[in-house]
Amino acid sequence: MAQEEETQHALLIAWGQFAQEIGLIAGIEAVKIKQKTVEHTPQTKVLEFLVAILAGIKHLQDISRAGHPLDQDTAVAKAWGRATWADYTGISRTLTQLSWDEVRAVVRMLEQVSPPFLERALGLLSGLEYDGDLTGLPVSNTSKSYPGATYGHMSDEIRLGYQAGLVSLGSPTYGRLWLSVEHHAGDTVSCTQAENLIRAAEKRTGQRPKRRTDLLKQRIEAFVMSREPAEKRLAAQQARLEAARQSKSEALTQLRALQDAPVQKPKRIATLERRCVRRDKAIAVALGKLEKTIAWLKAHLEQETLLRKRLEQFESDNVENLKPVCAGFRLDAGFGTYDNLALLIEMGYEVYVKLHNHQITRMLRDRVTNETEWSRVGDNAEMVAWKDFQPKNFPYTLDVALECFHTGKTLKHSTLAHFGDTPVTTNLSAWFGKYNARQTIEAGIKETKQVFCLHKLKVRSEPAIFLQEALTIFAANFIRWATVWIEQNAVNDEQTLPIATLGIKRQVQVAANTSAKVIQNSDGMLVRFSPASVFAGKQLIFRRYEKPGPTNHFFALFTFFNLIAQKLR
Repeated sequence: MAQEEETQHALLIAWGQFAQEIGLIAGIEAVKIKQKTVEHTPQTKVLEFLVAILAGIKHLQDISRAGHPLDQDTAVAKAWGRATWADYTGISRTLTQLSWDEVRAVVRMLEQVSPPFLERALGLLSGLEYDGDLTGLPVSNTSKSYPGATYGHMSDEIRLGYQAGLVSLGSPTYGRLWLSVEHHAGDTVSCTQAENLIRAAEKRTGQRPKRRTDLLKQRIEAFVMSREPAEKRLAAQQARLEAARQSKSEALTQLRALQDAPVQKPKRIATLERRCVRRDKAIAVALGKLEKTIAWLKAHLEQETLLRKRLEQFESDNVENLKPVCAGFRLDAGFGTYDNLALLIEMGYEVYVKLHNHQITRMLRDRVTNETEWSRVGDNAEMVAWKDFQPKNFPYTLDVALECFHTGKTLKHSTLAHFGDTPVTTNLSAWFGKYNARQTIEAGIKETKQVFCLHKLKVRSEPAIFLQEALTIFAANFIRWATVWIEQNAVNDEQTLPIATLGIKRQVQVAANTSAKVIQNSDGMLVRFSPASVFAGKQLIFRRYEKPGPTNHFFALFTFFNLIAQKLR
């Protein structure tokens, strides 16, 4: 006999079936959380928090106090393997009490769900294209209830809050896939996070390019040679200091002899006293110069030690990396320091970055003359480029391009840099487009804040804030996976909801908050959108069958057929 229920969150029903298929629900249930269960387990409340994020709620209390409360939608609860949902107050208590270890255990579980989808995406790519960024999560500047919140640059302002470090990967199947998120204090700056982003990307994909150890060896050799003038200067300064001390000693000996003599010579004594003062000043000057050289050499040696350790690690990486890949990283100017750029090059990446050093921009502008030929690369943008450009105090040559943006009566300039095999200077429009394609991560950040409401921190515990960040990027990936799953298995007729054409924003804000009738029997499930909804006349149909053995693969448990609609109507 068919069972009928009403839901106000239609697409959450389909997503619940998909979550069961990929093992997400079982994974969350398996996470150990040391909190007691009254009516709902702490794992159920974590799951409900994820479902609320998928529904695009702005505030935690909306779970229970919105126009159509999620916690009153039993059809959604059943689709996600629950009998009922908890009130938002219970979720708040559970999230507040989560420890860092428990939150990290949940995040590890989410990462264990992702590999089949990530592997599918990687299998279709001839090379990897990463984008990294740091985005601010501000709170009220007068708030005192957010632990660890500090002031920092957020959206061109100084705000109180946190920073999230993000890495995304382009995929032909899923579009943008989030690889990682890291939680930071609000005063964290981009230039300190480039290596963390790279390491996070490599950890998630399990792939990396061949390290450029040959370049690093050359850099170390040049670095050692650059120390020779300072070492010679050190020897000369030590000699001058010793000479100044010896001269002071001689003058002091003479002064004491005159002072002890039976016949005093006041003028001679005064002269020696002034000479001793001058010798003291000479010693201080020589000592100051010597200390500066010693400090420089110490820092230089420390840097050499770090480079040699890097070389040792990279040589080991290459031995272990049997299948190196081609990979590129795009970063904005906040990450574009010389240290970060050199590291990316040595790690084997093709680099597209906007330089942080404004002196380079000024220098390139000085190279431009009236005869310089600019290339139009955008409606209001022009570029001129130089190949094999050697920045001062940087170990490698780069492709650099001076950008000129026409904004009304003003001109704005910046410098793009590139390292890699692509001949970017021969096609400046392609270079301009390649770099600016990193807007995909900026669009993704906008999506996390405007669609999944990450800009509204729903909790006041720092581990729980990190959990919200992690669940948000997981939700964005989850919907993309589910969209492909539904699209590939749906019957292509006029009644089937064209989910692939909706986009993430409309799926979350409309389809996941639209009324529908859910009809189930032993054969499967029908989700028929309400006649009063924007999707009137549309439906999703599932047929259920059991397959032997554990469920380890997706695209198997549920499929869509018109035949089942006839049975369930």
